[in-house]
Amino acid sequence: MGTDTVRTAAFDEVAERRREQRGWYFYDWACSVYSTSVLTVFLGPYLTEIAKAAADPEGYVHPLGIPIRAGSFFAYAVSASVIVSVFVMPIAGAAADRTGRKKPLLATAAYLGAAATAGMFFLDGDRYLLGGFLLIVANASLAVSMVLYNSYLPQIAPPEERDAVSSRGWAFGYASGALVLVANLVLFLAHDSFGVSEATAVRICLASAGVWWGAFTVVPLKRLRDRGTPPPEPGAPSRGGWQQLRETVRDMRRHPHTLAFLLAYLVYNDGVQTVISQASVYGSEELGLNQSTLIVAVLLVQVLAVVGALGMGRLARTYGAKRTVLGSLVAWTATIGAGFFLPAGAPAWFFVLAAGIGLVLGGTQALSRSLFSHLVPRGKEAEYFSAYEISDRGMAWLGPLIFGLTYQLTGSYRDAIVSLVVFFLLGFALLARVPVRRAVRDAGNPVPDRI
Repeated sequence: MGTDTVRTAAFDEVAERRREQRGWYFYDWACSVYSTSVLTVFLGPYLTEIAKAAADPEGYVHPLGIPIRAGSFFAYAVSASVIVSVFVMPIAGAAADRTGRKKPLLATAAYLGAAATAGMFFLDGDRYLLGGFLLIVANASLAVSMVLYNSYLPQIAPPEERDAVSSRGWAFGYASGALVLVANLVLFLAHDSFGVSEATAVRICLASAGVWWGAFTVVPLKRLRDRGTPPPEPGAPSRGGWQQLRETVRDMRRHPHTLAFLLAYLVYNDGVQTVISQASVYGSEELGLNQSTLIVAVLLVQVLAVVGALGMGRLARTYGAKRTVLGSLVAWTATIGAGFFLPAGAPAWFFVLAAGIGLVLGGTQALSRSLFSHLVPRGKEAEYFSAYEISDRGMAWLGPLIFGLTYQLTGSYRDAIVSLVVFFLLGFALLARVPVRRAVRDAGNPVPDRI
């Protein structure tokens, strides 16, 4: 009878874990539409056109009295949003650690970002400053929500499941992005049939991403559980966000290999994020491709990213997550280098480039997340994933800044896109030097057979 009770308890525990994992996947399903439809496809070209409408005869806009080439405004706005994120994320991480209540913080960040995205419906005329403001709010909110979302991974998946669970989460996100993008494509291409202008169709697509984000966030909020947190020691000082971050970094000094991984991730992920945010601008402004072509290309990325995330998850089971990520960085370098030579006005070659990006995109991100989860000391998931997300966002301003500056100095988006290759080369060199197995042992975690 005692054995049956133990078996029943074990079965219930597994069933509850699976339920939480499925709920966890749905936040990727909810928020990835913002990354796809808004950040990758519609907002860059649309906000660039709005900025051009507000530009002076020399092609410059003047936010806060600073002369900026209209074609660089979107890249600079992305950089500004990342800088704001870096200030806000430690505060959210400290609050999660201090209270153990991740769900209310996740809800606040998610719905603020969803509301800002829905507000993009009101972007028209020359309201480029409103566009920049909403972009900053939405991006910062997404960053905070991802700190909290990612920190659940070590709690809902044992070490042997994390590569698969993380990969499925990314696959859910890309599948969601593809589904909504199909609907966006129908509306955009047939906007006359729906009785709306092309600009109005774009604004509806932007706003619908916010509605989707908010609606499906309900699922993880219902299924994820807060585990609570140990009470603070008597007399322990209350730390603010940046104080908490400094304490986390001090603790990480006892785990130098974890810090080394974060540095490598910080570098190569900056390249990944910049490609995601600037690819549509490159396609429209440098290659002369129309919006429908760009939507189809991004849809291709989304579909193949599902395949790539799941496929690279399988490769990680055979070759280990580190080797698989290193291989993906080689593929990134080759793909972005080839992008420099794409002929203008040739959609077929842009689709080939999109296919190459899609096959490595999801797997690079998913396996980096699961790999880091093994390097986190038990009981410090929230604060370490706050540092991870800061690594994710913390230098992600540098890629768009270099992209924007290169264009401003040369007037060529080709030079701007090829400048990103250095992030993948340097990231490869740094990651190759990280002794991952030793890092897992130093964090006090069991070392998987393949990592």
